[in-house]
Amino acid sequence: MERVRVGDEVVVISGNEKGKRGKVLRLLKDKDRVVIEGVNRIKRHMRATQAGPGGILEVEAPLHLSNVMPVDPEGGKPTRVRIQEKDGAKVRVAKSGATIVAAEDNA
Repeated sequence: MERVRVGDEVVVISGNEKGKRGKVLRLLKDKDRVVIEGVNRIKRHMRATQAGPGGILEVEAPLHLSNVMPVDPEGGKPTRVRIQEKDGAKVRVAKSGATIVAAEDNA
């Protein structure tokens, strides 16, 4: 079970984007990287195709997983996560004892 999942709210804890919050859009497990909504935006030059016009687009670039921490649902601050078994299922638990549920798990 992963410490961070798609749909989680995370805080950047180091680097140029330190202190920014956002929702996890994608996980790149093989590279230990995560793409966060509105964080680490870069300009990408795209050639025009039949599918769409070209131009300079701003897209989110991946950050290393070690540079982000999940947000505690109770306190709203960054927290470490442990895996605990409740009712026969593994769940992620914050330091405060609150269960961390990804936004996609609620749907």
